[in-house]
Amino acid sequence: MKITKLILTYLFGAFMVFAGINHFLKPEMYAPFIPAFLPNDAINYLAGIAEIIVGVGVFIPKYRSQATLGILIMMLLFLPLHIIDVFKDDPAIGSHRVALIRLPIQFVLIFWAWFIHKK
Repeated sequence: MKITKLILTYLFGAFMVFAGINHFLKPEMYAPFIPAFLPNDAINYLAGIAEIIVGVGVFIPKYRSQATLGILIMMLLFLPLHIIDVFKDDPAIGSHRVALIRLPIQFVLIFWAWFIHKK
């Protein structure tokens, strides 16, 4: 694996683990994104656990392909939440400007997972 791709791989794994841990440190940050009909705490903590698991998987070459595919799927599942947030009167992420900035970041994360996943 080329050094640049390896650095991007480890950076992505660290990002995912940090994001997963953040679900436990700042659950209130994620609460507005979770639809009201779902159990907020359970969904938040399950998402955090999933992000930690796939993030750690990125570091293990044997599981990297499955982990990045899992991240790709998670990012696609989270995408509608970020799209909806752009059109809310009171965006969960704080403001319309931040929501508009955050949306393209989701596409970067999707591409990043795909870039690592592809052989």
